Amino acid sequence: MCEQTFMWKPAAPAANNRIQVARRFEASSERVFDAWVDPKLAHRWLFASPASEESDFELDLRVGGRWKIAEGGSRTEYAALGEYLTIERPHRLVFTFAMPQFSPDHDRVIVDIAADGDDSCVPTLTEEGIAPRYAGSSRNGWAGMLDDLAAALK
Repeated sequence: MCEQTFMWKPAAPAANNRIQVARRFEASSERVFDAWVDPKLAHRWLFASPASEESDFELDLRVGGRWKIAEGGSRTEYAALGEYLTIERPHRLVFTFAMPQFSPDHDRVIVDIAADGDDSCVPTLTEEGIAPRYAGSSRNGWAGMLDDLAAALK
């Protein structure tokens, strides 16, 4: 289980405290949703890096359940963690998100998945409450992870 709890608190209103990325997938909404919550598949793309083989990967999939992805075991260099707020398979997943090694801030991530044809969909990821200094790198990071998700679904 994750040891830290992060309660989402909205940031002060700012023009750029929200980012959004979307991508079309040649996969069903169910398959894309499951890629976010199935530990075996999520491990292949969600915050994946060359060090991911040695990661602490926990997903307690229930509202109020916590998730944690930390690399390197006892010598953790990077950790992402949060709590599930909404789980509506296959269309919506909402969770808090923090990377304590970079900032004490915690954001809210909303993944809305819309069907787009018989066997394709468009997930739109929105991160709210993001500090302006992290907006660009966060947008690029999520876009890269969606590229990794596309590769994992092949």
